Amino acid sequence: MSTIAYGIKNCDTIKKMKKWLDAENIAYRFHDYRVDGLDSDMLEAFEAELGWEAMLNKRGTTFRQLTEDQKANLNQETALALMLEYPAMIKRPLLVHNGGYHLGFKPAQYQEIFQNN
Repeated sequence: MSTIAYGIKNCDTIKKMKKWLDAENIAYRFHDYRVDGLDSDMLEAFEAELGWEAMLNKRGTTFRQLTEDQKANLNQETALALMLEYPAMIKRPLLVHNGGYHLGFKPAQYQEIFQNN
């Protein structure tokens, strides 16, 4: 069984996810984009599974600070370039568990992900 959670350690949702995984005694590895890095190959693999629209965190400060022109002209190429430059724009957490890719954290969602594995 392999579980990797991707995100940024100071994110409140990441903290909730870690607390839940620890309470459920689920082994995982945490990959912090800012500490452990993010490269285009990794980002493209995520995008192939999830789609750039789903990955883009439009509620975060980083996205809101983009220019109106940047927001209006988003497409796969521009969005991936921005996510590579500003990993905080990737919806968190991004969980890879036994080959499945999942975005966000809600206890019920994680209960379902881990109940069969």
